[in-house]
Amino acid sequence: MAIIETRDLSFRYDEQSALALDGVNLSIEEGSFTAVLGHNGSGKSTFAKHLNAILLPTGGTVWVGGIDTKEESRLFDIRKTAGMVFQNPDNQIVANVVEEDVAFACENMGLPPAEIRSRVDEALSAVGMTEFARHAPHLLSGGQKQRIAIAGVLAMRPRCIVMDEPTAMLDPSGREEVIAAVRKLNRETGMTVVLITHHMDEAALADRVIVMKGGKVALDGTPRQVFSQVERMEELSLTAPQTVLLLRELNRDGAGLSLEALSPEECADQILKYLGA
Repeated sequence: MAIIETRDLSFRYDEQSALALDGVNLSIEEGSFTAVLGHNGSGKSTFAKHLNAILLPTGGTVWVGGIDTKEESRLFDIRKTAGMVFQNPDNQIVANVVEEDVAFACENMGLPPAEIRSRVDEALSAVGMTEFARHAPHLLSGGQKQRIAIAGVLAMRPRCIVMDEPTAMLDPSGREEVIAAVRKLNRETGMTVVLITHHMDEAALADRVIVMKGGKVALDGTPRQVFSQVERMEELSLTAPQTVLLLRELNRDGAGLSLEALSPEECADQILKYLGA
């Protein structure tokens, strides 16, 4: 069952500007992990903001949990269904104590104190931050702050979490922390994840990869299907994971290896096969 659907979705920021989204038709299944790629200006972040009704279509329709995002009276329901995490966690952290920050949205929802306590504990546990509940957010690392931002969204118990380049400002260690937390949520709770990213290795972990260019969907398939199209990716000003690029170089020497080997382990197996080991 689809949790997000777009039909002929178009959007422009003002009457003089070109279309930032141009006839996007997509259906995202509940429980899936979808990565959206594209170079700057491709429309990927604009697309993400439509999934939480931050932006509304200029043309076409977006449904979130079956609700048309143009229904102003259902805005709260839409944002409870699809929570949003942004690039900079500092823009989402509003309290001086971690657990108070995670509780903020629940308090605005008018939930009873016992329910808020339960949700905060559950959300912090889900992102591996329970031991930091009484810490000050500003003393945490970038990756820890982003996990707190994710916990704040999780406490609302959305069916889908939309993440707009959540690791863009993080170092490799912070990136790894955040992506591990997101994968765990998807696998263990079945929460739908839409990850906007420019990191190929992050996208390779998803069930599905959508590549955008010029506000349109340029490629759509599994990571293996998408990343094995190395030349097409380069046409879209993107690159494939390092494993795929290595195998392509060997194939230029006649190795005849599969470009669908994404992980280091799969790549190593392909190379051993080539060497006859």
